[in-house]
Amino acid sequence: MRWINTRPGRGTQLALMLFPFLLLAVAYGFGSAARLAENANDKLLPSLAGFADAIDRMAFVADQRTGDYLLWSDTRASLVRLFAGLGISTVIALLIGMAIGMLPYLRALLSPFVAVISMVPPLALLPILFIVMGLGETSKIALIVIGIAPTMIRDLALRVLELPREQIIKAETLGGSSWQIALRVLLPQILPRLITCLRLQIGPAWLFLIAAEAISSDSGLGYRIFLVRRYLSMDVIFPYVVWITLLAVVTNYALDRIRIVAFPWSELETQG
Repeated sequence: MRWINTRPGRGTQLALMLFPFLLLAVAYGFGSAARLAENANDKLLPSLAGFADAIDRMAFVADQRTGDYLLWSDTRASLVRLFAGLGISTVIALLIGMAIGMLPYLRALLSPFVAVISMVPPLALLPILFIVMGLGETSKIALIVIGIAPTMIRDLALRVLELPREQIIKAETLGGSSWQIALRVLLPQILPRLITCLRLQIGPAWLFLIAAEAISSDSGLGYRIFLVRRYLSMDVIFPYVVWITLLAVVTNYALDRIRIVAFPWSELETQG
């Protein structure tokens, strides 16, 4: 029997999927119990009851100063910035990536420039963005765009170049213009790749957003984490980290479902 040819059943696959999470939870439980046994006021590894109290306080009790439910107001602020950055990056990547992959002259002009820009550490540009654009929402969204758009552009351009040249030749034989070829031949085939590329950039986008919120913001999930760290409030930091992860997972799943529903044939390609 070759292990490479064996596949788990549905039940086994579910158990294997949950096992690492369960193992992590058990390890945390033992570690927390051990530390709290030595010091009941230990803040490094709070108990599950401490997490429950913190979640209740942040999500279901209005803040005395602002009257807001902090978890939800922070989530709203962060998601607005995140989706704005992802949306702008998607439009830029689609237009420029498809153009670079399709037009040789534009590829010669922009491809090296985009490649160099994609190598610049985005976080190193954060002070420049704050100086040029101020400390408001624009600089935070711009950091996300600068961080992920060049990579998306390069990926889509490569996808266009991977398409069989025969398709374009046949479209030209049938009298198709460059505009028609772009819309009717290239675009339907790169849209699934665009969604997949966007899914892969969700993690980096959150990274850039949290960094920007930590340095200069008065709301947001990243702002709250770095605000309470000075008090060693791990009972707040851990749930916020888990919540950010859950939001990223849900966004990733939603985008994948959109891809499957809108382009069902792309699922066959991924399986193949």
